[in-house]
Amino acid sequence: MKPRRAPKKSALAAKRRSPCPIACSLDLFGDKWTMLVIRDLALGKTSFKDFATGPENIPTNILSDRLSRLMESDMIGQAPVEGDGRRLSYHLTPKGLALRPVLLALRDWGLEWIDGTAAKRA
Repeated sequence: MKPRRAPKKSALAAKRRSPCPIACSLDLFGDKWTMLVIRDLALGKTSFKDFATGPENIPTNILSDRLSRLMESDMIGQAPVEGDGRRLSYHLTPKGLALRPVLLALRDWGLEWIDGTAAKRA
């Protein structure tokens, strides 16, 4: 009888620091910029230009990297803009949409505990 081989790890699994779900989640979206891109998508922004011209002034090289990472982890999708096949639009996948409660909790925590913050409550 042949010994069973362990299944191959995905590229994302191979980069994990540990199996801790909090650490793994932060590996995906715990940097300075990623949740802001997800926030913008949740608020209806869809184009690279929309993200790049936001008030946080994300550098375009970092934006490109974050969009690629989010697509690689299946948190966002990409599609040609209708009527202009040269431009692309981005959207949250069900996996990305599942972060909405996290975004709302971060917003509410910031409003409660960080002086000078402001946001519309939805």
